[in-house]
Amino acid sequence: MLFEAGHPIHIRMTKWGGRPHWRYDGVYLGTDEHGDWLGFPVGTRYQRPGRDFVADFACVSLAPHHDAAHFAGFYDAGHDTAVYVDMTTPPVWDGDVLTMVDLDLDVILLRDQRGLVLDDQDEFEQHQVELGYPPEIISLAEDSADRVWAAVAAGEPPYDGTAERWLATLDAISAGAVGASPSPPAAPSR
Repeated sequence: MLFEAGHPIHIRMTKWGGRPHWRYDGVYLGTDEHGDWLGFPVGTRYQRPGRDFVADFACVSLAPHHDAAHFAGFYDAGHDTAVYVDMTTPPVWDGDVLTMVDLDLDVILLRDQRGLVLDDQDEFEQHQVELGYPPEIISLAEDSADRVWAAVAAGEPPYDGTAERWLATLDAISAGAVGASPSPPAAPSR
């Protein structure tokens, strides 16, 4: 475990070449076999060039272990999106700041009839030229998107409801019950 549950953390995403992208604050929730879980309660302020908003939803995110090249977000039941996975360079901790480069492609599971979609393919193709993605970065993003798509479509862990217990942990921290146990509550029985 990197930090105690409830420890403040910061997300800093850039685009290729160091251009600023999303920045926002949250709390560390804990770790499991999938990676480090982070929480972003209702009221989190998300900022990037050209966009700044305060969330009316809660979200937990997973920074995966084993140098996986993505960053997964799991949203509360009130959001139109269930799962949103950014293809990125492997997320890296620098103190309590998690950094990564957004590589455009997104695997998104929507709660409506559209279901599972691969988004921003046009942006990915455009940035290969405009930003000069090296061949290994192109392969990294495409391979990661293929693996994530297959895992989400099959409902494999952590895309199998695993995030629900971390959303409960975020709720407990937001309610002031932080510190009682740095480990997540037991997974709900099925």
